[in-house]
Amino acid sequence: MAETFRPSRYAWRSLARLAFAVTALALLAACAQMHADSSAGTAPKNIIILFADGAAATQWELGRYTSRELRNQSFAVTDVVLKQGTLGLLATYSADSPVTDSAAAASAMSTGYKTNNDMAGVTPDGKPVRTVMEAAKARGKRIGLVTTAAVHDASPAAFSVHARSRREAQNIVDQFLTLEPDVLMGGGRDYFLPKTRRGGKRDDGKDVIAAFAAKSYAIVQDPVGLSKTNGPRLLALFADEDMDLEIDRDGKQEPSTAEMATAALRVLSSNSPNGFVLFLENESTDTAGHRNDAAALIRDLWAFDDAVKVALEFQRRAPGDTLIIVTGDHETGGLSWSYALKDLSSMSSSNRFYPDRSHLDMVARIRISLEKATELLGKEPTSERLDKVIAENFPGFTLDADLRMAILSQKTIERNVTYVPQGLLGRMVARQTGFYWGTTGHTTEPVVVGAMGPGESVFRGYMDNTDFAKALHKLIDGR
Repeated sequence: MAETFRPSRYAWRSLARLAFAVTALALLAACAQMHADSSAGTAPKNIIILFADGAAATQWELGRYTSRELRNQSFAVTDVVLKQGTLGLLATYSADSPVTDSAAAASAMSTGYKTNNDMAGVTPDGKPVRTVMEAAKARGKRIGLVTTAAVHDASPAAFSVHARSRREAQNIVDQFLTLEPDVLMGGGRDYFLPKTRRGGKRDDGKDVIAAFAAKSYAIVQDPVGLSKTNGPRLLALFADEDMDLEIDRDGKQEPSTAEMATAALRVLSSNSPNGFVLFLENESTDTAGHRNDAAALIRDLWAFDDAVKVALEFQRRAPGDTLIIVTGDHETGGLSWSYALKDLSSMSSSNRFYPDRSHLDMVARIRISLEKATELLGKEPTSERLDKVIAENFPGFTLDADLRMAILSQKTIERNVTYVPQGLLGRMVARQTGFYWGTTGHTTEPVVVGAMGPGESVFRGYMDNTDFAKALHKLIDGR
């Protein structure tokens, strides 16, 4: 007869402890799931979408590191939103290419549908689909579109209206007039005015600024006016086309991203019983990436982060009402701060430099953007003018012979450098500081999404950019 197993007194204790531990873990897991389900099902009253065009993890780390080293400040995107909130990643491919453009990426993030590059708020066959701002308006929420680009640019257009091509600026502006966002702010005055007016490009003779004014919009065109506005509707246009990069910005002519955020939140939060949805974009981070401009990118990452801090302060005053989302649409430039050879005289490790504070300081001393440098060089750059621009605005930098020749002849040296001379000047900076770029275009790197506030958990994990829109629409619809 088989011997019956009888656990000892100590074995029984061990088994009891194990059972308790398993039960406790199960309860903790259940509580965590209940919290996640509760968070996922919580509908925020207000949603602030902070959108850095062209920014992915590489750019966020650059912003964090340089903010700490160069201005002795924390970087709210990483140190608060990504660290304390919910973290996710978004795949960015479009319907017709693994490499998206801003219109297709923003459309996917706004509508939940993939579309072709160049298309905004429509499917590849041109069918309009509901955008984030249309969904918010249908729920009685106030809506705002703020950008450092032209307001009719790809991202604000895709988050609100519909166009077979992002270049249909006049049509997009006309749709804004019909949609009536409570706040519309940025550059792009050109397609609000007829060709007969200075800077105007409309071919139908209409003055759309006057049409907005007739609908009781406050019209603002400078930072002073922006700081004073407190009406229920606001149209603020600060430039004929895109606003300046932060490194070039004249504070008397154009407000900072943080100042625009402050004004937009002031207007949208007044008399808003159903809350609001604000889309605020710094497009200049994308422009800097396209131009391979490390110095400009750093300044605009800081400017964007200052706007994030404004949003976080707003949320602090209403913690249960407001969801903050920080993200981008794609990565631009293939940025990689890396070690490199000092020159081509030897491939030995002794001829290699690793970036350190001295290289960062060199970049920090650059006085203008590569876009502004291009303007100063003119359409037919001369050797004398080129030397002057570099000496006055890029202290400590020298221009290699191959880059000089290419700039003066207005030719590129690589197939993936299509902005000349900006990309060539970017190579000058790279060779002496390690700020290298893989392209002057977009890349397939997934973008980061960080969320803080009611409903944040729906953005957790690796997802497609269309899933971002689906989650956002559910929150807006209160599901």
